[in-house]
Amino acid sequence: MSDDTNASGSGAEVVEQAVEQEESLFEAPPVAEQERMCEAILFASAEPVTIKEMNDRMPHGCDAAEALVHLRKRYEGRGVHVVRIGDSWAMRTAADLGFLMQKETVETRKLSRAAVETLAIIAYHQPVTRAEIEEIRGVSVSRGTVDQLLEMEWIRFGRRKMTPGRPVTFVVTQEFLDHFGLSSPRDLPGLKELRAAGLLENRPPPGTIPLGLNSDEDDDGMVIDDGQSEMFED
Repeated sequence: MSDDTNASGSGAEVVEQAVEQEESLFEAPPVAEQERMCEAILFASAEPVTIKEMNDRMPHGCDAAEALVHLRKRYEGRGVHVVRIGDSWAMRTAADLGFLMQKETVETRKLSRAAVETLAIIAYHQPVTRAEIEEIRGVSVSRGTVDQLLEMEWIRFGRRKMTPGRPVTFVVTQEFLDHFGLSSPRDLPGLKELRAAGLLENRPPPGTIPLGLNSDEDDDGMVIDDGQSEMFED
């Protein structure tokens, strides 16, 4: 009996050691090594990368989100920052050093006034339909204006609105946020900034009613549409 017990005991130990060895093969690298991996991925990528994409590339058990916290702190105060763009991450030149890149900036297309106004309405009111854009601007929106913004990949089609006809909506893209150095549409200038810049009157015209009457308002009077982007007054 003792021999059988010893044999069974030694067999259990062998199985336990095998399990431990197998688990060690999938043990995640140290956080510092994960940080280096994230740094390499972001540095080599031409486009912003999501946390899921980084986790898919990194070894089993890695946590890109945690590694990015350390990586972002390490780049604070440097010439290059690790920034969040929508749901993705990228390495970008520090804002105060942007003047060094001016010689490399090429203006390929200039937006018309109609395109600028349309883009601003979409950014502040998204998701917004063509009819709503025309109502805010007071004039019709040409197909060419929308097509130009779509070709530049600054806007895209959003979800259809639950109204008669199920009209399609427009929202700004990650490329738009990346171009203007924004983490999300909520980083767009608020009413105070727009008024300080002289882009809005201090008081709305008599009889003007902002869109989103059923929404909440923040301290600045900025309308928030069910968690969507901030809206400005006309």
